[in-house]
Amino acid sequence: MSLGKRVIYKSVCLSLALLVAVAVFQRGLTPGQFLQEPPPPTLGPPEARKPSAHLANPNDFWKRSKDSVTPVPMASGAPQAWDVTTANCSANVNLTQQPWFQGLEPHFQQFLLYRHCRYFPMLLNHPEKCHGDVYLLVVVKSVITQHDRREAIRQTWGLEQRSVGGGRGARRTLFLLGTASKQEERAHYQQLLAYEDRLYGDILQWDFLDSFFNLTLKEIHFLKWLDIYCPHVRFVFKGDDDVFVSPSNLLEFLADRRPQEDLFVGDVLQRARPIRKKDNKYYIPGALYSKASYPPYAGGGGFLMAGGLARRLHRACDTVELYPIDDVFLGMCLEVLGVRPVAHEGFKTFGISRNRNSRMNKEPCFFRSMLVVHKLLPAELLAMWGLVHGNLTCSRKLQVL
Repeated sequence: MSLGKRVIYKSVCLSLALLVAVAVFQRGLTPGQFLQEPPPPTLGPPEARKPSAHLANPNDFWKRSKDSVTPVPMASGAPQAWDVTTANCSANVNLTQQPWFQGLEPHFQQFLLYRHCRYFPMLLNHPEKCHGDVYLLVVVKSVITQHDRREAIRQTWGLEQRSVGGGRGARRTLFLLGTASKQEERAHYQQLLAYEDRLYGDILQWDFLDSFFNLTLKEIHFLKWLDIYCPHVRFVFKGDDDVFVSPSNLLEFLADRRPQEDLFVGDVLQRARPIRKKDNKYYIPGALYSKASYPPYAGGGGFLMAGGLARRLHRACDTVELYPIDDVFLGMCLEVLGVRPVAHEGFKTFGISRNRNSRMNKEPCFFRSMLVVHKLLPAELLAMWGLVHGNLTCSRKLQVL
């Protein structure tokens, strides 16, 4: 069976499972009646065991202030396992009387009220991904409903390797998720995700709602997880679930790099200005960020960093207030460290051509020379992967490494 057919087959199976879940939900059955057999417990030491796939309270996103308690401060020193076990967090009501706060849109008000709530419990964990010699850890931001994107990535650029060659260690893949955005469907989607994780064992999930503003939470949760469980990983690639990645080009680029250097490379934006138009997805009010421009930052579609820098970045981010745009937030954290992200023309997080309709964005000869290209849906990714890795003949070769 061809690669495309295998992925389509698996996606159809998961889609059928989703339809069953919706039908079960409509009939009023409990999640336990949908999947009679719960996921088997993971054996091993307590710090390596996987928490239950059931949400502690699937009916709440942020805890209401009347049900909340102030979080206990973390003990000094790095934890040896994920140490956040409750999502209780109270609103910062001191802000509500400020005139500038009252003039903000409701979603910005909610963000600011709970911006101090930085870490949440883990629902799915795989510390074993960092056991042994890991040369490159591939980390993909995803959401619970996009199983077709994860399946396409597993069969293409997310395929793991025991050794990347030259005695450099393994390449391993993880997906980062929060919980389902629709409250009434959350428990059933969680059951489907638990089943997917039983099949593949490659999902990290935390108990916060997957939303645009919470992408920053996904950044800091992963960096903390890396600091706890991956002290020796050499390099990290982090990207979205709708990009094309060339692992061979990434590895070629890394061949003469050292894990100890301050390497942070991607599609870098210099002196980008905050967007003040309210109808724009990336709109930021002046009350939230008053400076004329952002620090340099790499587009969140895909970037590469050294393992040592990633662990330092975790500590730097803990000193920076959360910001609703995740890649800008990482630029702020890099600024704290005095590290400037490096631009590389092989990272195309806006497409090969910024004109989305350009034929260049569909040309496999360009893709073959790139490291990261955004944006492709699962069927497009599978088709482009087949073309790039088939009997492709190009009139000229681009040299971007």
